[in-house]
Amino acid sequence: MEKPITTNHRFRERLVVGITGASGAAYGVRLLEALHALDVETHLVISEPGQVTLALEMECTPEDLEPWVARRYASNDFAAAIASGSFATRGMIIAPCSIRTLSAIAHSHTDDLISRAADVTLKEGRPLLLMVRETPLHLGHLRLMVQATELGAIIFPPVPAFYTHPRTVEDLVQQTVGRILSRMGFANTLYTPWNPDPETD
Repeated sequence: MEKPITTNHRFRERLVVGITGASGAAYGVRLLEALHALDVETHLVISEPGQVTLALEMECTPEDLEPWVARRYASNDFAAAIASGSFATRGMIIAPCSIRTLSAIAHSHTDDLISRAADVTLKEGRPLLLMVRETPLHLGHLRLMVQATELGAIIFPPVPAFYTHPRTVEDLVQQTVGRILSRMGFANTLYTPWNPDPETD
């Protein structure tokens, strides 16, 4: 007997977020806060180096972030829902994204849950946004970005805009997070779009 098709479920937007060991943990934390405010069902993975950076830069633990997420997974949990393409999501954001993680994604090398979830995102044709945080960049880094882009990833370094006259680091972080959310299709008011002629609004 076939299973009945039901249509009475409440669907929410569902997004995967990865935080790696690159400097810039504040971007990942602010992103989680913003997604929670937007009522997005967020599934979080933090790499082991990411946990170290989170403690050093933000003085917080992965457990401190749990109020903002629907589920947090261990970085070696390959049985996690997000390791399967059958678990439907809107896509994935890795913020910040280390060069190590970028390299794993570019080479389809899935040795932890972040790279596995990213590979799933790409193979299912969903948007994967990588906030690559490194400078200066040598040729190997640039080639990895090209490879990831050819696979379908969005390379989105946290490059600040100054036309909004930011006054604090928080202003810069919030602006970038707002632009990332917009790029992923989430309307938000965290950043001010460029408009040289406000009278045309």
